[in-house]
Amino acid sequence: MSIRSRRLQALPPFLFDEIDRRKRERIAAGADVINLGVGDPDKQTPEFIVEEMNRAMRTLVNQQYPAVGGGLKAFREAAAEFMLSRFGVKVDPVRHIVALLGSKDGISHLPWAVTNPGDLVLVPDPAYPVYNIGAILAECRVHKLPVSRDTGWKPSAEAMADKAAQNARLLWLNYPSNPTAASADVGFYENMLEWAVPRGTIVASDLAYSELYFENKPPSLWQARNADINSTKAIEFHSLSKTFNMTGWRIGFAVGHPEVAGALQDIKSNVDSGTFNAIQEAGALALRRYNDPSVEAMRKLYRERRDAAVQGFREAGCEIESPGAGFFVWARTPGGMDSMKFGARLLEEADVVVVPGAGFSDRGREYFRIALTVEAPRLREAAARMKRLRW
Repeated sequence: MSIRSRRLQALPPFLFDEIDRRKRERIAAGADVINLGVGDPDKQTPEFIVEEMNRAMRTLVNQQYPAVGGGLKAFREAAAEFMLSRFGVKVDPVRHIVALLGSKDGISHLPWAVTNPGDLVLVPDPAYPVYNIGAILAECRVHKLPVSRDTGWKPSAEAMADKAAQNARLLWLNYPSNPTAASADVGFYENMLEWAVPRGTIVASDLAYSELYFENKPPSLWQARNADINSTKAIEFHSLSKTFNMTGWRIGFAVGHPEVAGALQDIKSNVDSGTFNAIQEAGALALRRYNDPSVEAMRKLYRERRDAAVQGFREAGCEIESPGAGFFVWARTPGGMDSMKFGARLLEEADVVVVPGAGFSDRGREYFRIALTVEAPRLREAAARMKRLRW
């Protein structure tokens, strides 16, 4: 009998582990590897956030157990201020906000909070793997909603009309999207809520890249005209990771209907002790200064990188729609070849790491994901190396 639980055995292999192993092998062999794989910012956290952390961590109360009950008051208030200033959405910092150990923490725990074993969870396909993983660990059934270039990488009306989707307990959305880089407008959220609310389906939106935009600002689900935070069973996840280069700090928040947010808060109170108070104080300052010049400078930097990646890989033979927001570029492989074979050859013959779309879903088999985690000249070099290969 295996020591590993059936839940754990039901999980697919974690995509990035194998990519990282092969990348390390090439580096160990002395290769000059350009890593466009895992989306981890390559720039430092803004100095004003680091200074606030340095101050806050020296306070005795912050060296004790973190604040319980959804997070530090100052952080929750800053999150509420951010929602009002950025989206025009008024929320109660106590009833609607939950502090998280990064948005991945809240995303993986939400099914524990609002579903029962056997419940149905709807996940776009392809999508960020944790939506599926969280549902499996909560012993839910997963129904995948096909998305494609033809649907703008968003669930179509036909997918939502599928009989298999009608009794869903939870619906996941993620725009700007990982991995497809697609964006959504307020009308999309209104359509999703129009479908979900009469069925009693909880809508969960992952808005991790709200501040990494190049043209139009991504909207919040809570800006939808048919969304009311006190009556609409929905929740939205926010992360400080990419906006402020804070991936290792592990801080984010969820904003939602009081019962949904409260259920998530209760799960977290039982399984973790929360984020270090000093990080929450630094995070509060970050949210209050989300329009800081350093954040705008990062947007400009990512815009330059996006343009370099799109132009370079187009010239190398890939079909790409230039994303309007987010941390990634989603490109079609040359001639629509299998992305696993493409990714393997690109690493072995050009020392360039990308994430094959097939690692997310069979529907991504002809695509690959580029993370904007290196300088523009290195992105152009990666594309030039690819262009030299015969496909």
